[in-house]
Amino acid sequence: MQNSTLFIRFGFLPLALLLLLSSCATQYYQLRPVSGEVAQIDGRAVTKAAADSLEVVASFEREDMEYMALDVELKNRTDHALDIDPSNFRMVSLDANKQPIVTPGMVDFRQAADPDYESGKMGYKIQREENRLKRAKIMNTVLAVAVVAASVAAATSSSPRSRNGREVANYINTQNNLALAYNALQVKRVIDHTSFADRMQRLDFEAYRWRNLALKRSVVQPGQSVRGYVYLPKSKDAAFLNLTYPMPSGSAVEILFQQNLTKQRPN
Repeated sequence: MQNSTLFIRFGFLPLALLLLLSSCATQYYQLRPVSGEVAQIDGRAVTKAAADSLEVVASFEREDMEYMALDVELKNRTDHALDIDPSNFRMVSLDANKQPIVTPGMVDFRQAADPDYESGKMGYKIQREENRLKRAKIMNTVLAVAVVAASVAAATSSSPRSRNGREVANYINTQNNLALAYNALQVKRVIDHTSFADRMQRLDFEAYRWRNLALKRSVVQPGQSVRGYVYLPKSKDAAFLNLTYPMPSGSAVEILFQQNLTKQRPN
């Protein structure tokens, strides 16, 4: 009976923790086109749709930080130039019945990221991280001074000969705590610099993404095309995503993607 009680108390805890960790495992976004002319090209589902002689070829590329990246090519089949703007892509989140997921107080669609706008924010983001590191350095210096001052105060509070056994024990305990505080401060410094390096590396990739990978605003001449990544905001609750690119005539190129969340990391 006692062993059963011990199992209930202690054996169940690791199991509960394991189940909790499993439920919190990272989920990965996967999109698959389910409308238009869908074909398998190099193991990837690619679709083609058109409206008013604008042809759009699209496929899901990858989950990219806070976005889902689509590889998109727009072909101008008209007899005049077209102004292409990636932020004109609109995404509507749909449930399993392909009905819009309505959030009170919000518009019923979301726009793709504007590469020019996002690129323009990079300087501010970099400056913000540099300022964060500066503040951390100042705080670390203040904490270091406080630890040193406390150590000096403890050492000079009374002469070693005048201390009784209890005072000596308290002194040793204080010094041990100060040593732990100093070691913790050193660890904090390492973490601060490591976190800064990681965030700066991420910002470098963001800048590269908007500069070199994203579909750019452009004027596409008749018979020409433009290609790049279109970055859509994530919509975790959606079963389908309806992507449209509006045309001046009022029509729109429309592509439907089915969305799945999986715990299997993409290749």
